[in-house]
Amino acid sequence: MQETWRWFGPDDGITLQHIAQAGATGIVTSLHQVPAGEVWLESDIRERKDMIEAAGLTWSVIESIPVHNDIKARTGDFERMLENYRQSVINAGNAGIDTICYNFMPVVDWTRTNLNYTLANGSQALRFEMADFAAYDLHILQRPGAEGDYPPDVLERAARYLENTDSDGLVQLERNIIAGLPGGEGSHDRESIRRAIQVFTDLGTDRFRENLFMFLREIIPVAESVGVKMCIHPDDPPFSLFGLPRVVSTAEDARALLNAYPSPANGLTMCAGSFGARGDNDLVAMTKEFAERIYFVHLRNVIREADGSFYESDHLGGDNDMVGLIRALLQEEQRRRGTGNNCEIPMRPDHGHLMADELKLGSAKPGYSYVGRLKGLAELRGVIHALKATA
Repeated sequence: MQETWRWFGPDDGITLQHIAQAGATGIVTSLHQVPAGEVWLESDIRERKDMIEAAGLTWSVIESIPVHNDIKARTGDFERMLENYRQSVINAGNAGIDTICYNFMPVVDWTRTNLNYTLANGSQALRFEMADFAAYDLHILQRPGAEGDYPPDVLERAARYLENTDSDGLVQLERNIIAGLPGGEGSHDRESIRRAIQVFTDLGTDRFRENLFMFLREIIPVAESVGVKMCIHPDDPPFSLFGLPRVVSTAEDARALLNAYPSPANGLTMCAGSFGARGDNDLVAMTKEFAERIYFVHLRNVIREADGSFYESDHLGGDNDMVGLIRALLQEEQRRRGTGNNCEIPMRPDHGHLMADELKLGSAKPGYSYVGRLKGLAELRGVIHALKATA
């Protein structure tokens, strides 16, 4: 497997030199300065690629060329944006970048309620707490009909959370949920998120899923023409938020998506933490089933709770079988090697804990500390080497 690292561009406090020192050889990045829906110019892609290669690294995966909500809903200026997306894929392929990770989550990208959840050893993790989210949805956003989306015990705990949290805490909760987390597709204020939620609520799950399939029919042939593999990222978390449709959350969703346009260019990002936040997703079985179409991997782990809450654990210490998952991926690499295809699957350690000096500095992006990801990468590297040695 190719060890890669998420880099947020020239303004990232973690430099390309730091990444090289971590032992990663590939970079996962995006042109974050380009607004969603606009064209990625080939000259800009090549400039970023040259910068990465000058540091002795490879731009392995684009994560991501964002899919604008107008494209997802097929409203507003979506036809122009679709044409821009096609051109961006072409430009990426022409510049030599052959893997693009993207997502199709409506309104909100990856979502957490607590960015500084303190663990027993004093390090800090990202957490999604269902009762806190419900408190925001019910009592701050005041989404119509929200009461019906939560069981009585969550409603009770949400009310208690509201009673026991001061105004600063509520402001922070809202910022965590709707202001956008690193690598996401932008931020909302309270009014804009209400309007956006209504658009997709009116659309419904079936029509939203069909919009995704139409996107595939419009983009995958273009990707094929320039040798690019599109690999969709699962919903994070993999269940409905704000009553919104989510259509890349389960093995059944992934199966439907890959069958909707059965092309080698239509692939999957196996995000262990996202799919793994549902106890009914068997990651090892999913990896074996979809192996041929998995082109990128996020290796992180979570500890799940009964109500849907979870927090991000040590990479090898959560509820998901990380060793079994890596073994299945290495088996797929071996199969590809036998067919003469590029066998290395890019993987990156994801969402490391905040620890050591970075706790005091307070400058790390949530989930993207240096030391925490370095620790995760070292653990994953050890598993990979041990499995290869004993195969």
